[in-house]
Amino acid sequence: MKLRVILVSAVMASVLPVSAGAESLADALSAAFANNPGLAADSEATTIAMEGLEQANALRRPQLSVSGGAGFESVDSNRPFSVGIGDRPTASAQLEARLPVYAGGGIDARIRQAEAGIQAADKQFESAIQNLYLDVVQAYVNVLSDRENVRIRQSSVYLLSEQVRAANDRFDVGVVTRTDVAQSEARYEGAVAALSAAEAALESSEAFYAFLVGSRPGELEPAPLPEALPQTLESALDLALQSNPDLNALRLSEQVASENVTSARAQLKPSVSIVGAAGYQETFDENFRDTSVSAMVQASIPLYQGGAITSRIREAQSQLQKSRLRTQALERQVRAEIARSWFTVLATDRSIEASERQVSAAEIAYEGAQEELAVGVRTTLDVLDQEQQLLEARLGLINARRDSYVARHQLLRAMGRLRVENLEP
Repeated sequence: MKLRVILVSAVMASVLPVSAGAESLADALSAAFANNPGLAADSEATTIAMEGLEQANALRRPQLSVSGGAGFESVDSNRPFSVGIGDRPTASAQLEARLPVYAGGGIDARIRQAEAGIQAADKQFESAIQNLYLDVVQAYVNVLSDRENVRIRQSSVYLLSEQVRAANDRFDVGVVTRTDVAQSEARYEGAVAALSAAEAALESSEAFYAFLVGSRPGELEPAPLPEALPQTLESALDLALQSNPDLNALRLSEQVASENVTSARAQLKPSVSIVGAAGYQETFDENFRDTSVSAMVQASIPLYQGGAITSRIREAQSQLQKSRLRTQALERQVRAEIARSWFTVLATDRSIEASERQVSAAEIAYEGAQEELAVGVRTTLDVLDQEQQLLEARLGLINARRDSYVARHQLLRAMGRLRVENLEP
Protein backbone atom coordinates (compact mmCIF):
# COMPACT_ATOMS: atom_id res chain seq x y z
CA MET A 1 0.00 0.00 0.00
CA LYS A 2 2.84 2.40 0.83
CA LEU A 3 4.44 1.85 -2.56
CA ARG A 4 1.13 2.45 -4.33
CA VAL A 5 0.63 5.72 -2.45
CA ILE A 6 4.20 6.80 -3.25
CA LEU A 7 3.77 6.01 -6.93
CA VAL A 8 0.45 7.81 -7.24
CA SER A 9 1.79 10.79 -5.30
CA ALA A 10 4.80 10.94 -7.58
CA VAL A 11 2.52 10.92 -10.60
CA MET A 12 0.49 13.81 -9.26
CA ALA A 13 3.50 15.80 -8.10
CA SER A 14 5.67 15.43 -11.19
CA VAL A 15 3.14 15.13 -14.00
CA LEU A 16 0.17 17.33 -13.17
CA PRO A 17 1.67 20.74 -14.03
CA VAL A 18 0.11 21.64 -17.37
CA SER A 19 1.73 24.06 -19.77
CA ALA A 20 -0.36 27.00 -20.90
CA GLY A 21 0.57 26.49 -24.58
CA ALA A 22 1.51 23.27 -26.34
CA GLU A 23 0.97 19.90 -24.75
CA SER A 24 4.03 18.23 -23.29
CA LEU A 25 4.84 14.58 -22.71
CA ALA A 26 4.23 15.20 -19.01
CA ASP A 27 0.74 16.49 -19.82
CA ALA A 28 0.01 13.39 -21.89
CA LEU A 29 1.19 11.09 -19.12
CA SER A 30 -0.87 12.96 -16.54
CA ALA A 31 -4.03 12.55 -18.59
CA ALA A 32 -3.28 8.90 -19.34
CA PHE A 33 -2.75 8.07 -15.66
CA ALA A 34 -5.95 9.87 -14.71
CA ASN A 35 -8.13 8.33 -17.43
CA ASN A 36 -6.90 4.73 -17.56
CA PRO A 37 -9.35 2.30 -15.90
CA GLY A 38 -6.93 -0.60 -16.26
CA LEU A 39 -4.41 1.20 -14.05
CA ALA A 40 -7.10 1.84 -11.45
CA ALA A 41 -8.03 -1.85 -11.53
CA ASP A 42 -4.39 -2.86 -11.03
CA SER A 43 -4.18 -0.59 -7.99
CA GLU A 44 -7.00 -2.55 -6.36
CA ALA A 45 -4.80 -5.65 -6.29
CA THR A 46 -2.82 -4.09 -3.44
CA THR A 47 -6.02 -3.39 -1.48
CA ILE A 48 -7.09 -7.00 -1.94
CA ALA A 49 -3.68 -8.22 -0.81
CA MET A 50 -3.84 -6.02 2.29
CA GLU A 51 -7.11 -7.65 3.28
CA GLY A 52 -5.34 -10.98 3.03
CA LEU A 53 -2.80 -9.74 5.57
CA GLU A 54 -5.57 -8.57 7.87
CA GLN A 55 -7.17 -12.01 7.68
CA ALA A 56 -3.84 -13.70 8.42
CA ASN A 57 -3.23 -11.47 11.45
CA ALA A 58 -6.72 -12.27 12.70
CA LEU A 59 -5.67 -15.91 13.16
CA ARG A 60 -3.39 -14.79 16.02
CA ARG A 61 -6.07 -12.91 17.88
CA PRO A 62 -8.59 -14.27 20.38
CA GLN A 63 -11.79 -15.65 18.92
CA LEU A 64 -14.91 -14.81 20.93
CA SER A 65 -18.31 -16.38 20.34
CA VAL A 66 -21.63 -16.50 22.11
CA SER A 67 -24.37 -19.05 21.63
CA GLY A 68 -27.76 -19.54 23.19
CA GLY A 69 -31.05 -21.33 22.86
CA ALA A 70 -34.55 -21.58 24.25
CA GLY A 71 -37.08 -24.37 24.00
CA PHE A 72 -39.29 -26.90 25.70
CA GLU A 73 -38.28 -30.28 27.08
CA SER A 74 -40.14 -33.30 28.45
CA VAL A 75 -38.29 -35.61 30.86
CA ASP A 76 -39.58 -39.02 31.98
CA SER A 77 -37.83 -41.77 33.91
CA ASN A 78 -38.57 -45.20 35.42
CA ARG A 79 -36.09 -44.73 38.19
CA PRO A 80 -37.52 -45.19 41.70
CA PHE A 81 -36.26 -41.79 42.77
CA SER A 82 -36.08 -39.11 40.14
CA VAL A 83 -36.21 -35.35 40.14
CA GLY A 84 -36.78 -32.89 37.41
CA ILE A 85 -39.29 -35.05 35.64
CA GLY A 86 -41.99 -33.42 33.62
CA ASP A 87 -42.54 -30.81 30.95
CA ARG A 88 -40.83 -27.44 31.22
CA PRO A 89 -39.41 -24.58 29.20
CA THR A 90 -35.64 -24.09 29.26
CA ALA A 91 -33.09 -21.49 28.15
CA SER A 92 -29.30 -21.57 27.97
CA ALA A 93 -26.43 -19.32 26.91
CA GLN A 94 -22.68 -19.86 26.56
CA LEU A 95 -19.75 -17.52 25.99
CA GLU A 96 -16.48 -18.98 24.68
CA ALA A 97 -13.09 -17.35 24.12
CA ARG A 98 -10.30 -19.14 22.25
CA LEU A 99 -6.69 -17.97 21.93
CA PRO A 100 -4.33 -19.88 19.65
CA VAL A 101 -0.97 -20.54 21.31
CA TYR A 102 0.77 -22.80 18.81
CA ALA A 103 -0.27 -23.78 15.30
CA GLY A 104 2.85 -25.47 14.00
CA GLY A 105 4.14 -22.24 12.43
CA GLY A 106 1.15 -22.06 10.09
CA ILE A 107 -0.10 -18.66 11.26
CA ASP A 108 3.32 -17.03 10.94
CA ALA A 109 3.67 -18.54 7.47
CA ARG A 110 0.25 -17.16 6.47
CA ILE A 111 1.28 -13.68 7.66
CA ARG A 112 4.59 -13.79 5.76
CA GLN A 113 2.74 -15.07 2.73
CA ALA A 114 0.28 -12.17 2.87
CA GLU A 115 3.08 -9.61 3.33
CA ALA A 116 4.89 -10.97 0.28
CA GLY A 117 1.60 -10.86 -1.62
CA ILE A 118 1.24 -7.15 -0.87
CA GLN A 119 4.75 -6.47 -2.14
CA ALA A 120 4.08 -8.53 -5.26
CA ALA A 121 0.89 -6.55 -5.93
CA ASP A 122 2.85 -3.31 -5.54
CA LYS A 123 5.41 -4.49 -8.09
CA GLN A 124 2.65 -5.50 -10.50
CA PHE A 125 1.13 -2.04 -10.12
CA GLU A 126 4.53 -0.47 -10.77
CA SER A 127 4.83 -2.64 -13.88
CA ALA A 128 1.42 -1.44 -15.09
CA ILE A 129 2.52 2.17 -14.62
CA GLN A 130 5.71 1.62 -16.58
CA ASN A 131 3.86 -0.18 -19.38
CA LEU A 132 1.44 2.74 -19.67
CA TYR A 133 4.36 5.17 -19.56
CA LEU A 134 6.03 3.35 -22.48
CA ASP A 135 2.80 3.22 -24.47
CA VAL A 136 2.26 6.97 -24.06
CA VAL A 137 5.87 7.73 -25.00
CA GLN A 138 5.54 5.68 -28.18
CA ALA A 139 2.20 7.27 -29.04
CA TYR A 140 3.58 10.78 -28.40
CA VAL A 141 6.68 10.43 -30.59
CA ASN A 142 4.68 8.61 -33.27
CA VAL A 143 2.37 11.62 -33.56
CA LEU A 144 5.35 13.97 -33.71
CA SER A 145 7.19 11.93 -36.35
CA ASP A 146 4.07 11.26 -38.42
CA ARG A 147 3.23 14.97 -38.42
CA GLU A 148 6.76 15.71 -39.61
CA ASN A 149 6.40 13.04 -42.30
CA VAL A 150 3.18 14.67 -43.51
CA ARG A 151 4.83 18.10 -43.51
CA ILE A 152 7.77 16.87 -45.57
CA ARG A 153 5.53 15.03 -48.02
CA GLN A 154 3.33 18.12 -48.38
CA SER A 155 6.43 20.09 -49.22
CA SER A 156 7.42 17.41 -51.69
CA VAL A 157 4.00 17.54 -53.36
CA TYR A 158 4.31 21.32 -53.67
CA LEU A 159 7.80 21.12 -55.14
CA LEU A 160 6.77 18.42 -57.59
CA SER A 161 3.74 20.45 -58.65
CA GLU A 162 6.15 23.28 -59.40
CA GLN A 163 8.29 20.82 -61.33
CA VAL A 164 5.24 19.82 -63.40
CA ARG A 165 4.43 23.46 -64.08
CA ALA A 166 8.02 24.24 -65.02
CA ALA A 167 8.21 21.15 -67.25
CA ASN A 168 5.05 22.23 -69.07
CA ASP A 169 6.45 25.71 -69.53
CA ARG A 170 9.72 24.34 -70.95
CA PHE A 171 7.76 21.97 -73.18
CA ASP A 172 5.73 24.87 -74.53
CA VAL A 173 8.92 26.62 -75.63
CA GLY A 174 10.45 23.39 -76.95
CA VAL A 175 13.19 23.00 -74.35
CA VAL A 176 12.04 19.58 -73.08
CA THR A 177 10.09 16.69 -74.51
CA ARG A 178 6.71 15.23 -73.63
CA THR A 179 8.62 12.47 -71.82
CA ASP A 180 10.05 15.00 -69.37
CA VAL A 181 6.55 16.29 -68.65
CA ALA A 182 5.20 12.77 -68.16
CA GLN A 183 8.06 11.94 -65.76
CA SER A 184 7.26 15.02 -63.69
CA GLU A 185 3.56 14.22 -63.63
CA ALA A 186 4.16 10.58 -62.65
CA ARG A 187 6.47 11.58 -59.82
CA TYR A 188 3.91 14.16 -58.68
CA GLU A 189 1.05 11.63 -58.59
CA GLY A 190 3.25 9.23 -56.66
CA ALA A 191 3.98 11.95 -54.11
CA VAL A 192 0.24 12.65 -53.75
CA ALA A 193 -0.40 8.95 -53.06
CA ALA A 194 2.45 8.85 -50.52
CA LEU A 195 1.03 11.94 -48.83
CA SER A 196 -2.37 10.24 -48.50
CA ALA A 197 -0.71 7.22 -46.89
CA ALA A 198 1.22 9.47 -44.50
CA GLU A 199 -1.98 11.31 -43.55
CA ALA A 200 -3.68 7.98 -42.87
CA ALA A 201 -0.77 6.90 -40.66
CA LEU A 202 -1.03 10.20 -38.79
CA GLU A 203 -4.75 9.68 -38.22
CA SER A 204 -4.03 6.22 -36.82
CA SER A 205 -1.32 7.58 -34.50
CA GLU A 206 -3.55 10.37 -33.25
CA ALA A 207 -6.43 7.93 -32.66
CA PHE A 208 -4.21 5.66 -30.55
CA TYR A 209 -2.90 8.70 -28.67
CA ALA A 210 -6.51 9.70 -27.94
CA PHE A 211 -7.26 6.15 -26.76
CA LEU A 212 -4.44 6.36 -24.21
CA VAL A 213 -4.71 10.00 -23.16
CA GLY A 214 -8.45 10.61 -23.50
CA SER A 215 -8.32 13.40 -26.07
CA ARG A 216 -6.83 13.95 -29.50
CA PRO A 217 -3.42 15.62 -29.53
CA GLY A 218 -3.16 19.34 -30.03
CA GLU A 219 0.10 21.11 -30.64
CA LEU A 220 2.83 18.95 -29.06
CA GLU A 221 6.10 20.11 -27.59
CA PRO A 222 9.29 18.29 -28.66
CA ALA A 223 9.84 15.14 -26.64
CA PRO A 224 12.18 15.70 -23.67
CA LEU A 225 15.51 13.95 -23.41
CA PRO A 226 15.22 10.50 -21.84
CA GLU A 227 17.09 9.49 -18.72
CA ALA A 228 20.79 8.76 -19.23
CA LEU A 229 21.58 5.13 -19.98
CA PRO A 230 24.24 3.01 -18.25
CA GLN A 231 27.71 3.04 -19.74
CA THR A 232 27.88 -0.69 -20.45
CA LEU A 233 25.57 -3.55 -21.35
CA GLU A 234 26.62 -5.37 -18.17
CA SER A 235 25.54 -2.41 -16.03
CA ALA A 236 22.19 -2.29 -17.77
CA LEU A 237 21.72 -6.01 -17.22
CA ASP A 238 22.61 -5.74 -13.52
CA LEU A 239 20.08 -2.92 -13.06
CA ALA A 240 17.42 -4.91 -14.86
CA LEU A 241 17.92 -8.00 -12.69
CA GLN A 242 17.60 -5.79 -9.61
CA SER A 243 14.87 -3.34 -10.63
CA ASN A 244 12.62 -4.92 -13.26
CA PRO A 245 9.18 -4.88 -11.56
CA ASP A 246 7.86 -7.93 -13.40
CA LEU A 247 10.88 -9.96 -12.31
CA ASN A 248 10.61 -8.73 -8.73
CA ALA A 249 6.89 -9.51 -8.70
CA LEU A 250 7.63 -13.11 -9.73
CA ARG A 251 10.32 -13.40 -7.08
CA LEU A 252 7.83 -12.27 -4.47
CA SER A 253 5.25 -14.70 -5.87
CA GLU A 254 7.87 -17.39 -5.40
CA GLN A 255 8.16 -16.32 -1.76
CA VAL A 256 4.37 -16.52 -1.45
CA ALA A 257 4.46 -20.07 -2.81
CA SER A 258 7.26 -21.01 -0.39
CA GLU A 259 5.27 -19.78 2.60
CA ASN A 260 2.28 -21.68 1.30
CA VAL A 261 4.32 -24.89 1.55
CA THR A 262 5.19 -24.04 5.16
CA SER A 263 1.54 -23.32 5.91
CA ALA A 264 0.45 -26.65 4.40
CA ARG A 265 3.05 -28.60 6.38
CA ALA A 266 1.91 -26.92 9.59
CA GLN A 267 -1.39 -28.76 9.27
CA LEU A 268 0.44 -31.99 10.15
CA LYS A 269 1.74 -30.53 13.40
CA PRO A 270 -0.02 -30.25 16.79
CA SER A 271 -2.02 -27.15 17.61
CA VAL A 272 -2.55 -25.70 21.08
CA SER A 273 -5.18 -23.20 22.20
CA ILE A 274 -6.36 -21.70 25.47
CA VAL A 275 -10.13 -21.95 25.78
CA GLY A 276 -12.29 -20.14 28.30
CA ALA A 277 -16.04 -20.69 28.59
CA ALA A 278 -18.92 -19.44 30.70
CA GLY A 279 -22.36 -21.06 30.57
CA TYR A 280 -25.81 -20.37 31.96
CA GLN A 281 -28.95 -22.57 31.92
CA GLU A 282 -32.35 -21.99 33.47
CA THR A 283 -35.43 -24.18 33.89
CA PHE A 284 -38.37 -21.82 34.27
CA ASP A 285 -41.00 -24.01 35.97
CA GLU A 286 -38.77 -24.89 38.93
CA ASN A 287 -36.59 -21.77 38.80
CA PHE A 288 -33.43 -23.87 38.61
CA ARG A 289 -30.35 -22.01 37.38
CA ASP A 290 -27.04 -23.61 36.45
CA THR A 291 -23.90 -21.58 35.75
CA SER A 292 -20.45 -22.77 34.82
CA VAL A 293 -17.05 -21.23 34.17
CA SER A 294 -14.11 -23.14 32.73
CA ALA A 295 -10.61 -22.51 31.45
CA MET A 296 -8.47 -25.12 29.79
CA VAL A 297 -5.68 -25.81 27.36
CA GLN A 298 -6.74 -27.74 24.30
CA ALA A 299 -4.28 -29.63 22.12
CA SER A 300 -5.02 -31.30 18.83
CA ILE A 301 -2.81 -33.72 16.90
CA PRO A 302 -3.89 -34.77 13.40
CA LEU A 303 -3.50 -38.49 12.91
CA TYR A 304 -5.24 -39.32 9.68
CA GLN A 305 -7.07 -36.97 7.31
CA GLY A 306 -7.62 -39.28 4.37
CA GLY A 307 -4.49 -37.98 2.61
CA ALA A 308 -5.93 -34.47 2.17
CA ILE A 309 -3.12 -32.68 4.02
CA THR A 310 -0.29 -34.49 2.25
CA SER A 311 -2.03 -33.78 -1.05
CA ARG A 312 -2.16 -30.06 -0.20
CA ILE A 313 1.55 -30.17 0.64
CA ARG A 314 2.39 -31.74 -2.72
CA GLU A 315 0.18 -29.19 -4.47
CA ALA A 316 1.95 -26.32 -2.69
CA GLN A 317 5.35 -27.77 -3.59
CA SER A 318 4.34 -27.99 -7.24
CA GLN A 319 3.16 -24.38 -7.15
CA LEU A 320 6.52 -23.38 -5.70
CA GLN A 321 8.39 -25.22 -8.43
CA LYS A 322 6.17 -23.56 -11.04
CA SER A 323 6.95 -20.13 -9.57
CA ARG A 324 10.68 -20.85 -9.64
CA LEU A 325 10.57 -21.94 -13.26
CA ARG A 326 8.54 -18.85 -14.24
CA THR A 327 11.11 -16.65 -12.52
CA GLN A 328 13.96 -18.36 -14.36
CA ALA A 329 12.13 -18.01 -17.67
CA LEU A 330 11.51 -14.29 -17.11
CA GLU A 331 15.14 -13.74 -16.13
CA ARG A 332 16.17 -15.16 -19.50
CA GLN A 333 13.57 -13.02 -21.23
CA VAL A 334 14.80 -9.88 -19.45
CA ARG A 335 18.41 -10.66 -20.41
CA ALA A 336 17.36 -11.05 -24.03
CA GLU A 337 15.27 -7.86 -23.96
CA ILE A 338 18.14 -5.86 -22.46
CA ALA A 339 20.55 -7.11 -25.11
CA ARG A 340 18.06 -6.47 -27.93
CA SER A 341 17.23 -2.95 -26.72
CA TRP A 342 20.88 -2.12 -26.03
CA PHE A 343 22.04 -2.99 -29.53
CA THR A 344 18.97 -1.35 -31.04
CA VAL A 345 19.95 1.89 -29.32
CA LEU A 346 23.50 1.59 -30.71
CA ALA A 347 22.16 0.84 -34.19
CA THR A 348 19.69 3.74 -34.18
CA ASP A 349 22.39 6.13 -32.96
CA ARG A 350 24.58 5.13 -35.89
CA SER A 351 21.56 5.43 -38.17
CA ILE A 352 20.94 8.99 -36.99
CA GLU A 353 24.55 9.97 -37.69
CA ALA A 354 24.43 8.40 -41.16
CA SER A 355 21.04 9.95 -41.93
CA GLU A 356 22.25 13.41 -40.95
CA ARG A 357 25.21 13.06 -43.32
CA GLN A 358 22.88 11.71 -46.01
CA VAL A 359 20.50 14.67 -45.66
CA SER A 360 23.37 17.14 -45.87
CA ALA A 361 24.76 15.49 -49.00
CA ALA A 362 21.31 15.13 -50.60
CA GLU A 363 20.57 18.84 -50.06
CA ILE A 364 23.78 19.80 -51.79
CA ALA A 365 23.10 17.38 -54.64
CA TYR A 366 19.55 18.63 -55.09
CA GLU A 367 20.57 22.27 -55.19
CA GLY A 368 23.30 21.45 -57.67
CA ALA A 369 20.94 19.48 -59.89
CA GLN A 370 18.50 22.40 -60.01
CA GLU A 371 21.26 24.80 -61.04
CA GLU A 372 22.57 22.40 -63.65
CA LEU A 373 19.04 21.88 -65.02
CA ALA A 374 18.73 25.63 -65.47
CA VAL A 375 21.83 25.68 -67.71
CA GLY A 376 20.87 22.48 -69.54
CA VAL A 377 23.46 20.16 -68.05
CA ARG A 378 20.94 18.03 -66.17
CA THR A 379 17.63 16.55 -67.22
CA THR A 380 14.29 16.82 -65.45
CA LEU A 381 14.58 13.18 -64.39
CA ASP A 382 17.92 13.93 -62.74
CA VAL A 383 16.34 16.67 -60.66
CA LEU A 384 13.41 14.44 -59.77
CA ASP A 385 15.74 11.69 -58.66
CA GLN A 386 17.73 14.07 -56.48
CA GLU A 387 14.53 15.45 -54.98
CA GLN A 388 13.38 11.89 -54.20
CA GLN A 389 16.71 11.07 -52.56
CA LEU A 390 16.47 14.20 -50.42
CA LEU A 391 12.91 13.25 -49.42
CA GLU A 392 13.94 9.74 -48.46
CA ALA A 393 16.93 11.03 -46.52
CA ARG A 394 14.79 13.44 -44.50
CA LEU A 395 12.18 10.80 -43.79
CA GLY A 396 14.91 8.34 -42.83
CA LEU A 397 16.32 10.84 -40.35
CA ILE A 398 12.90 11.38 -38.76
CA ASN A 399 12.31 7.66 -38.44
CA ALA A 400 15.79 7.05 -37.05
CA ARG A 401 15.29 9.69 -34.36
CA ARG A 402 11.90 8.23 -33.44
CA ASP A 403 13.31 4.68 -33.33
CA SER A 404 16.20 5.82 -31.16
CA TYR A 405 13.90 7.57 -28.70
CA VAL A 406 11.58 4.57 -28.42
CA ALA A 407 14.49 2.11 -28.14
CA ARG A 408 15.94 4.09 -25.25
CA HIS A 409 12.64 3.97 -23.40
CA GLN A 410 12.24 0.28 -24.15
CA LEU A 411 15.66 -0.28 -22.60
CA LEU A 412 14.69 1.80 -19.57
CA ARG A 413 11.47 -0.21 -19.27
CA ALA A 414 13.36 -3.50 -19.35
CA MET A 415 15.66 -2.10 -16.65
CA GLY A 416 12.67 -1.04 -14.55
CA ARG A 417 13.72 2.60 -14.78
CA LEU A 418 10.61 4.14 -16.39
CA ARG A 419 9.52 5.79 -13.18
CA VAL A 420 7.27 8.77 -12.81
CA GLU A 421 9.68 10.52 -10.48
CA ASN A 422 12.13 10.73 -13.39
CA LEU A 423 9.74 12.83 -15.47
CA GLU A 424 10.66 16.39 -16.32
CA PRO A 425 7.48 18.55 -16.24
